[in-house]
Amino acid sequence: AEDEITLFERDMKEFWTEFKSVYGTEQINQTLAVRDSCKEAIEALSEKWSKKLKEGDLMIDKIQEYKNEILQQSKCISEKEEQLAEIKSKLSQEEEQQKNLADSIQELKEELAKKIEIASSKDKAAKEKVERLCKSKVLFEERLGLEIRRIHNEQLQFIFRHIDHKDPDKPYMFTLSINEQGDYEVTSCTPPLDCIAEFQLKVRETNNFSAFVANIRKAFTALSYK
Repeated sequence: AEDEITLFERDMKEFWTEFKSVYGTEQINQTLAVRDSCKEAIEALSEKWSKKLKEGDLMIDKIQEYKNEILQQSKCISEKEEQLAEIKSKLSQEEEQQKNLADSIQELKEELAKKIEIASSKDKAAKEKVERLCKSKVLFEERLGLEIRRIHNEQLQFIFRHIDHKDPDKPYMFTLSINEQGDYEVTSCTPPLDCIAEFQLKVRETNNFSAFVANIRKAFTALSYK
């Protein structure tokens, strides 16, 4: 490479020497002036295009930067859309759950209202039975020597006397209540009677309470003779 450069420089010197001998100094000066003018024009044009190229590079960098920003924003938008879709799905599920819960609450309210109504009806019927029994108190006392007492929990205690001829004041008693089904139920009996369950079943079937009380008194009377 160095040999080529040396040869090139030598050829150029020979060319200028021969050029000077052939053309005059004035022509050389004109040629040099043209050369310098062309060189300046080329340098100016080169500087201009270099500037344009730099501006182009900056523009390309800016465009690439904008592309990157757009891609990033597109990615963010895509992620936000996915999050929004997930939120909408959760909201839809929650709304469905709330609807189902509201329906369940409404069903429970209706069921509770029915139960309250049934309980109220049963309670009313039980109280009416108790009231009817209380109204029968005088009749039972006069005819059967019976004392009726209202005790705790809406129960009635039936006390028979004048059964044991050896001890007329000896009490024979049983306690009666109205159960949740609205039926008569004997909760205690003193002294105990083996036939009390049978009498209880019969009064539930016939609703003949007077016969029920009379049968119990007869059973107590029979027991006193044993």
